[in-house]
Amino acid sequence: MDRDQALALFKQYNESPSLYRHALAVESVMRHFAAKANEDVDYWGMVGLLHDIDYEKYPDEHCKRAAEILQTAGFDDAFIHAVVSHGFGICTDVEPNLYMEKVLYATDELTGLIAAASLMLPTKSVADLKLSSLKKKWKDKKFAAGVSREVIADGCERLGMTLDDVMIETMQGMQSAASE
Repeated sequence: MDRDQALALFKQYNESPSLYRHALAVESVMRHFAAKANEDVDYWGMVGLLHDIDYEKYPDEHCKRAAEILQTAGFDDAFIHAVVSHGFGICTDVEPNLYMEKVLYATDELTGLIAAASLMLPTKSVADLKLSSLKKKWKDKKFAAGVSREVIADGCERLGMTLDDVMIETMQGMQSAASE
């Protein structure tokens, strides 16, 4: 499946503009981390793009329906495992084991925090967000309260990276696709 087909599949199950923007953000972050690790940028990007494929239509069965949808679409078990593992400890017991899965697990929630922090800027652009501003928002538990800081922290630990480093890399990934 190519990216255009993956986008069509995503849109078949999701109509929300905010969920679409989130999918694009996670896709760009996954592509960024893949490039840094000399991994398959397109494959990682597609995992990021489709990670919430079932969220809008089946929020109470998130990650469970994704497996069915992706299997029907022809994705293999490794791809499905990567997608489903991003919900570890929240809606699934599928643990992120591979580096790619750990990146998705650590950055999925973080993209939401970064997007929310960016909207607080006069320009509303992730390109203008600074690490120091993001860290202030991180400490304010009332800001973007739905973002699980525990999952992000656990993801950083699984990656063996500091929170600052994961924040910087995630912001850079999002900035690379900000226009889209």
